[in-house]
Amino acid sequence: MPGGRLTYQDRMRIAAGLAEGLTYTEIARGLGRPVSTISREVVRNGGPGDYQTDRAHEATVSRARRHKPVPVPPTASDAGGRDPKGALELEQRFTALIARTGLPGMAARVLACLYTCDSGSLTAAELVQRLRASPASVSKAVGLLKRLELIRCERDSQRRRDRYIIDADAWYRSWMSCARRLTALADLNREGAEILGDATPAGARMRDMGEFFGHVSQDMIRVAEHWWQVFFTGWGAEHRAVLDRDTP
Repeated sequence: MPGGRLTYQDRMRIAAGLAEGLTYTEIARGLGRPVSTISREVVRNGGPGDYQTDRAHEATVSRARRHKPVPVPPTASDAGGRDPKGALELEQRFTALIARTGLPGMAARVLACLYTCDSGSLTAAELVQRLRASPASVSKAVGLLKRLELIRCERDSQRRRDRYIIDADAWYRSWMSCARRLTALADLNREGAEILGDATPAGARMRDMGEFFGHVSQDMIRVAEHWWQVFFTGWGAEHRAVLDRDTP
């Protein structure tokens, strides 16, 4: 939302605008907000004839408090002998950092939850319980994470439900998926430059964008392939085999 959430002063101006007989469009223009924001604010707080600043603000604060997700402290088994409070704080910091990369909040919470639990896999029901989130929001989050190839889904035949799993190569697969998308974008921009003509400003922009994403995608692929060779077929593979052997 442009400008962030509506403030008490914003609501005072909305109430004043309604009293003056201004339209939603005129009020939105004065506040620099989308018309939909103003109309939704007014409708959910009494309508044009009964909108009151104090009541609207208190109702919004109450809704925000009611809907704020409450994190579930790690259980003793999840903590694995570690400090539960420290584990929870780590999960919260990890979630915030992932969200800053552009992932929606719930997707970030699901990913952080999977990474910080020792099993590295949870069912949808377990995610709902741990995150105290709705099944619909968890379903939407895991759908996005699967499309980004950050997690995979495996059917648990015994429990007849899906498990969402973090693999050792999850970031590699997601990175390569991103590189492929950038390659496709580069190809499209190069084609666009030919269609629009290199001599035109639009064509030149498309050409430069195509060159940039072409180089970036190739660099991403080279880095990922180097990591794969080192970690999965070289020293990393031997190191992981030792860890797997020594892990009870």
